[in-house]
Amino acid sequence: MDTLAWLVDIPSETGHEQAIQEAIAGRLEPLGVARVGDSLVVGEPAEGKVVLAGHTDTVPRQGEAGSRIVGDRLYGLGATDMKGGLAVMTHLAEDLGTDRLVAVFYAGEEGPLSGNQLGPVLEAHPELLRAEAAVVLEPTNRELHAGCQGVVNASVWFEGEAAHSARPWAGINAVTKAGPFLTMMGGLVPDLHLIEGLPFKEVISVTRAAGGVANNIIPSRFQLNVNYRFSPDRTTEEAIAHLRGVCADADGFEIADAAPAAYPVVDHPLFAALAEVSGAGVGHKQGWTDVAQLAARGLPAVNFGPGETVLAHKPGESVLIDDLDWAYRSLAAVLGS
Repeated sequence: MDTLAWLVDIPSETGHEQAIQEAIAGRLEPLGVARVGDSLVVGEPAEGKVVLAGHTDTVPRQGEAGSRIVGDRLYGLGATDMKGGLAVMTHLAEDLGTDRLVAVFYAGEEGPLSGNQLGPVLEAHPELLRAEAAVVLEPTNRELHAGCQGVVNASVWFEGEAAHSARPWAGINAVTKAGPFLTMMGGLVPDLHLIEGLPFKEVISVTRAAGGVANNIIPSRFQLNVNYRFSPDRTTEEAIAHLRGVCADADGFEIADAAPAAYPVVDHPLFAALAEVSGAGVGHKQGWTDVAQLAARGLPAVNFGPGETVLAHKPGESVLIDDLDWAYRSLAAVLGS
């Protein structure tokens, strides 16, 4: 709990993670710390070890800063996504040493894949991929979450013609032109894909919108970000093609960024042992995590960590203090055996 409060009290929005990385490096220096950009590898990577991975960044602040404890919960930005997982990683490394594990604290997960530093870490230390398996300590609702969705962000726009707002008939309003498209998007329902018995739900959402240059000008352009979370039975290329079809009525379509999905691994001995020891059911990750990057490079990986997924990215984020103990005890039992 004290370690989590310490981490939450260090601001670390994406792109501003140097302070938290320095703090973690200073604390774990006796275990051996290698730096890659703003990321850290604690312990010596080697065949047969288990990689514990967690990102140090948070989404932008949406409320008051700092940690606080109310009842059985610790509140603060990043408490559940995913500084709770970082706190567990820190204690596992300190208490068990690094004979069995390697801890990777990496930057840039909450932004586009191009800024995610797990990839550069794996390139700088390819021996990490010779590990037995990896555990990403994202929040999992006291479950073990296999696989993850992929994600595509597309810039979609509608073109109009500017005019004085007193004479709108002299132009074409790009915002109202987009009305049928927005109505269609609002009517989309989750598309269920059962994979290894796990119910991945594909969803497409408008997440940003911008148009117009002044209050008295008919907008000539209306631009949207469309976010698509696709299931692990699609490749990234297939997902892009599908999203392009959904957005076919727009005047323009351009991919902003994309990240692959990860097919769920449910039969790895380490993951089976972790589920048994923790009493966790096996679920799926309704969202994207770096399990995808690890799986794409051939390293079996699973999501398992403290916190509730529904609280991620929400104001008033918190984590149950007992969740920290549960995750720590479960991982320590498996890694210490």
